[in-house]
Amino acid sequence: MSVFKDTLYKGQHYMQRWPMKKELAALFPENRIIAATQLGFKTMPPLAILTVMMQYLYGDMQQLPASIAIALLLITLPMQGLFWLGKRSKELLPVSLATWYHELYQGLVTQGCELEPAKKNPHYSELAYVLESAFKRMDKAFMAK
Repeated sequence: MSVFKDTLYKGQHYMQRWPMKKELAALFPENRIIAATQLGFKTMPPLAILTVMMQYLYGDMQQLPASIAIALLLITLPMQGLFWLGKRSKELLPVSLATWYHELYQGLVTQGCELEPAKKNPHYSELAYVLESAFKRMDKAFMAK
């Protein structure tokens, strides 16, 4: 699998895994990127078709290549969001977030949750997994830290 396809796949997986909670919106840009990407998947294909069809219907064939280029740009916008999410999921956590990751992980384990083994150097994808588990199983007091 190519690096580009792999990154898009990881972005899709990360987008599905990330908990869309308002408590996380102030701390991470993922909520905004995911919302924009999902909106893009819904709205950009119809806008791309509308762009080409309007140019074709008004009969200005000299500008048709430009409208096709704009349509291609509109179609690729959601993929740029997936690519960003895929790159982000593979980034190592900063030290402060890695510490928080390990604290959350230990809190979940002490409550009896069965999780994958903790990573020594976690990535954002592992943080998403632990946050998802924490929001399902713990009270919201863990966000106060």
